[in-house]
Amino acid sequence: MNFFKKLYLNNLFFYILLGIIVSFVLAYFFPALYRACWLFLLILAAFTGIDILLLFTARQNIKASREVPEKLSNGDDNTITIKLRNDYSFPVSLKIIDEIPFQFQVRNFEVNRKLLSSQKDQFQYFLHPTERGEYFFGNLNIYVASPLRLISRRFAFDQHQQVPAYPSFIQLRKYDLMAFSNNLFQYGVKKIRRIGHTMEFEQIKEYVQGDDIRTLNWKATAKRNQLMVNQFQDEKSQNVYMVIDKGRVMKMPFNGLSLLDYAINATLALSNVILKKHDKAGMLTFSKKIENRVIAERRQSQMHLIMESLYNIKTDFFESDFSRLYVDIKKNISQRSLIVLYTNFETLDGLHRQLPYLKGIAKSHLLVVVFFNNTELNELINKNITNVQDVYDQTIAEKFAFEKRLIVNELKKYGIYSVLTQPEHLTLDTINKYLEIKSRGIL
Repeated sequence: MNFFKKLYLNNLFFYILLGIIVSFVLAYFFPALYRACWLFLLILAAFTGIDILLLFTARQNIKASREVPEKLSNGDDNTITIKLRNDYSFPVSLKIIDEIPFQFQVRNFEVNRKLLSSQKDQFQYFLHPTERGEYFFGNLNIYVASPLRLISRRFAFDQHQQVPAYPSFIQLRKYDLMAFSNNLFQYGVKKIRRIGHTMEFEQIKEYVQGDDIRTLNWKATAKRNQLMVNQFQDEKSQNVYMVIDKGRVMKMPFNGLSLLDYAINATLALSNVILKKHDKAGMLTFSKKIENRVIAERRQSQMHLIMESLYNIKTDFFESDFSRLYVDIKKNISQRSLIVLYTNFETLDGLHRQLPYLKGIAKSHLLVVVFFNNTELNELINKNITNVQDVYDQTIAEKFAFEKRLIVNELKKYGIYSVLTQPEHLTLDTINKYLEIKSRGIL
């Protein structure tokens, strides 16, 4: 029974058999063809038997393996490698069918290769996941045909693999160098150093007129017999929290990914830059309640903790409770921090409902609200008008686009920074905003 599961008849076999059947039909009218038809049938049977012997005399004459990354990067092209080796003593034709995870909905995957005896080969294909979670690969099926090409033998390599898809760590590497770039002229800012009164000690120096007498160091003054003061500088390690709204407004799709996934990918890349700039990165998510909290730290395992927290974030389709977010930040984040809030406001009325809580957060922290341009509205605005309906559609689209700009001005009025961006530019724009704030020393 196992033999018949591995045996497949090729198209060439059926074409020849069809020709023999047609010959038998013609032999009814031309009896001289009758014996030739039986001879062709016997030849087909003989060559089929030889083909079977060639392919089935050895148990495993084809080797194949699938190499999959340890984890997939969500929203990016991930490389899958198939390696092949022909241990037959003759050249073979291969048809490779890989059982790709059902999330990709690929039903026509087929690759054809020809290998000489003892030849090795490999090829690659790419998978582009659009959701986080587990992906299951099935068997790697190889159909082998000899030079006769009458039958094929199926080799099923049990390559069942479970691979998780994590937030885009490929983007993380892409923007890694931005953490070390000192060229900030593109932001129109000038890097400055401020002397402050935070708890990070810098040096003891001689008192000069204008120094704060509250910083006098009496022990050093007694030793040197002259006034000496402690000098402090702004803390190098600032707390930065990324807050992700996972309510229903973040479920809007764009190029296969939801706004929530774009925010998750941006959070991972920004966290890496924050840690490379010697700041402390933390995060939390909110909707009806606060979840996935990672306290802002600068330890070696911080990126791993953030990635594991981002991996399991799902939207719950509720309307987000900004009052609960305000209370939680007030209670649990005592030190002044940079709060990067990923959310989305479509109308000015929607902002006004949450504005009291945003203003409350901005009183104690530096708040940056990140929200999204609706790219479909831009398409409507730039669309050529052909009828009255197009005029109505374009007018409404311009109204909503204008409201987005009003939201930016409304936030600015209360000292709240904002980033209005397109989803595909989210990661770069948020990193730029962080570096701008860092260079200006306004935290």
